[in-house]
Amino acid sequence: MQQFPETELILNSENRVYHLNLKNEDIADDVILVGDQNRVAEISKHFDHIEFKIAHREFITHTGIYQGKRLTVLSTGIGTDNIDIVLNELDAAVNINLTKREINSVFRKLNIYRLGTSGSLQEDILVNDLVASSYGLGLDGLLNFYEGTKIINENNISNAFIVHSKWLNNLAYPYCISASDKLLEKFKTVAHVGITATAPGFYGPQGREIRLRAAMPDTNNLLTTFNHNGLRIINFEMETSALYGLCKLLNHNCLTVCVIIANRITKQFTKDYKKSEELLIQSCLNKIVN
Repeated sequence: MQQFPETELILNSENRVYHLNLKNEDIADDVILVGDQNRVAEISKHFDHIEFKIAHREFITHTGIYQGKRLTVLSTGIGTDNIDIVLNELDAAVNINLTKREINSVFRKLNIYRLGTSGSLQEDILVNDLVASSYGLGLDGLLNFYEGTKIINENNISNAFIVHSKWLNNLAYPYCISASDKLLEKFKTVAHVGITATAPGFYGPQGREIRLRAAMPDTNNLLTTFNHNGLRIINFEMETSALYGLCKLLNHNCLTVCVIIANRITKQFTKDYKKSEELLIQSCLNKIVN
């Protein structure tokens, strides 16, 4: 059986995956990912009890019980580069024997939910509305580094977007990956459903201009006006496409649910970020466990 060398599967002195500082028994089958480190405690405070806490760099993990179900909450930090670390190490922790450095004979399939904040790209999707991402449209390029992306990519959506946006040749191919139908079904009654665009940055890649001009200043309008067989791009954020792609390649279920804190079309911003965050948490926890 293949043994992974120390340079490829990096572990700490306790045989935990290096960045997350986790091993198999620390991780529940249902995992909630959040970008903000502080949001981990905001979620776990609702648990009946917390059995495990650990932190390394920006990666904070709490595992505990909520309404009889074991859940893990883990902070990822911002961006698809961090998602690359988190997904590969989560999978390694549950599907590789870290002592022998060999793949386990029994596969663990995780249900992974990203609970985040986001900007709406549609006038009718308001601040404090929930959105569930049926697809992640990756403007970030991360998944293009992995073999198998072409097989799982929604080519029709990608190609239609390239034509609609007059996508620049020097930018990464905009890959598009679907969510888990099983997890999405839980949220269809409480959230707007559509495509989430994932950007590799917060300013220029999302069409924002302060002192630097954006290469595609019409980004928001191009995203807002895209429609593929009734599918709209409903929001902008910085993690979902990589999350969906890596989960699909690694055979885990995945879904992103975000609360809208800004409407990029109407220029409205939430009046109370904490209230918006708590709305997201309370709305989603019960859906996740039921």
